[in-house]
Amino acid sequence: MNKYNKIKLENQLCFPLYALSRKVIKLYKPVLDKYNLTYTQYITMLVLWEEEKILFKELGQRLHLDSGTLTPVINKLVSMNLVIKYRNKEDDRVVTIEITDKGKVLKDDILEVPDRVYCNFNGNQEDIIMLKKYLDKVLNQLNNKS
Repeated sequence: MNKYNKIKLENQLCFPLYALSRKVIKLYKPVLDKYNLTYTQYITMLVLWEEEKILFKELGQRLHLDSGTLTPVINKLVSMNLVIKYRNKEDDRVVTIEITDKGKVLKDDILEVPDRVYCNFNGNQEDIIMLKKYLDKVLNQLNNKS
């Protein structure tokens, strides 16, 4: 066995995950364009549609995004009047993000997105479900390590 096999692109776990992530996000783009949302804005709104109000720090943890990445996303969503953000009166380091009425209306409008994206996956739907379950499991294992 060649000692360099372990550094071949085709032998890396990271590469198919990276490439698949890029492909999936690319599938979302034309669907989300109708709503003037990027993929990152969309996943942020997914959390806000579930929670309606959440601490900025908690939102970042749920999305696996650092504040440098999440701040411009939130600022854009604020400018679109989909969310509001405000600081805690007792501790101004604590920022809360809350969905607006306009953001709540968008929730009903955007229900088509998952179906429109998933119809692009050819093959067995159970394979996709199993892949998601396995990816969730691996992500949880990695989260518990850090």
